[in-house]
Amino acid sequence: MRSWIWMLILLAAAVGLALVLHDHGGNVLIIAQPWRIELSLSLAVVLTLVGFILLHVLLRGLYWLGSSPDRLRAWHGRRAQRRDTELLESGWINVLEGRYIQAEKDLSTLLSRTRSADRKVLAGLSAARALHLLGEYTRRDSILKRAQEGAGQDSRLHQAVDTVTAEMFLDQGRADEALALLEPWQDASSRFLHGTRLLLRAHRQLGHSARVYALTRLLLRRSAIDPTQAHQFICESVAQRMPQLDEAGWKSIWTDLTAGERVDPQVALAAAQAQERLGHPHESARILEAALGRSLDERLLRAYSHCDTSQAADRLAHAELWLKSAPDHPGLLAALGQLCLAGQLWGQGEHYLNRSLALREDMHIHALLGNLDDAMGRHDQALAHWRRACLSADVAAPEIPRLLPAADTRADPRFVAGAGPASAAPTSAAHPVAASGAYLHDATEDAPGAVAPPQKPPAPAAGRRPAASDEEYFDTAPIPGVDMSQTSESSAPGDAPR
Repeated sequence: MRSWIWMLILLAAAVGLALVLHDHGGNVLIIAQPWRIELSLSLAVVLTLVGFILLHVLLRGLYWLGSSPDRLRAWHGRRAQRRDTELLESGWINVLEGRYIQAEKDLSTLLSRTRSADRKVLAGLSAARALHLLGEYTRRDSILKRAQEGAGQDSRLHQAVDTVTAEMFLDQGRADEALALLEPWQDASSRFLHGTRLLLRAHRQLGHSARVYALTRLLLRRSAIDPTQAHQFICESVAQRMPQLDEAGWKSIWTDLTAGERVDPQVALAAAQAQERLGHPHESARILEAALGRSLDERLLRAYSHCDTSQAADRLAHAELWLKSAPDHPGLLAALGQLCLAGQLWGQGEHYLNRSLALREDMHIHALLGNLDDAMGRHDQALAHWRRACLSADVAAPEIPRLLPAADTRADPRFVAGAGPASAAPTSAAHPVAASGAYLHDATEDAPGAVAPPQKPPAPAAGRRPAASDEEYFDTAPIPGVDMSQTSESSAPGDAPR
């Protein structure tokens, strides 16, 4: 549009100049000794315009020739930038498509070729991400180090490198190292929301419940976390902190909780147990009653049913009110039964426990009924309930197919009246079967490898009376697994060597 406006202006000026020259004729005299030049006014104007145009073209040409090196460098820069952009785009597309090997090649090429600090850091972080997804952590750490060096003195690039490194460390389970990278940036700027999320993740891995609580509250105030997830994190951290709190700490954290967080089953159970530990059973009951009024959670009912005899009546009254709205809740019926037992209402307690057992098999209820039957002298019923409790807990007794067989004594030496010493009896070459072996393989007479009964020992030579020996009065059966022929006791005393 501007070019058309300038064109109209020039045409109007040319028309106006032509009209002026047509109405005002005259000559232009140029005297330059020894020359004298006389021109018409129209020709002088035309020559002036032509000279101006030629001078302008000449000056533009000289400027173009003088700026050629700069233009050449700019052209090279644009070409390099276009090449770097193509490599970066190709690498990221490969990362998103899951082609991590090709992505790492393209991005590593860009990292070693580019001269831009921003692209060098971006290529390094992208290549590190591809190597991280490939599981090559050593090469990944090397690439991250190069990216950190390429960041130079730019704090923004350093923050990007530390954030990406910490996120990959958290994926690897190295929460301590990730925490060391993230905490300086969190202290410098509380608006670093992504870093705050990573800090929350690191503290959750390390089990720092106090920091998890504080960071979740911070993210929740700035709408940087899902409310459902924030509720879960807050309840988990409070439940973890409750067992270590004293009375002042308990009051401080309890007053900071919202009404919805106080009736969460996890929080209510931990808070009630803490009050029991601090010696406030009535406060513990009040906390459990508020949570049970919202939802009849099994864990809360189990905790509510454990109380002293002095508190059983009050708790039983509250539980009977809940029973009107949930008459077939097995957990509530079990809690009522246990409260009746705590209040020494044996018949009513058995009634509630049997009602709960009719709705659901429960090891805990079987154990309670077994204890009740045992206390009332019904030992057979108690034993039956205890057995069913074991079956409900998937505890089965090992099956023993048969009893341990008796030891094989057929190879033991036998004494005959008038016979010689026991050492004269030939022993069997086969070793007797050990008890452990007999347990697995019964040795029978017709089985292969069975030990044959020993033969009758030969009569002693005439005129020779065997001397009585202590070995006659002891069992001289061979020891299983020991070759008696290699010992010094294999021959009886008095036998002459052959």
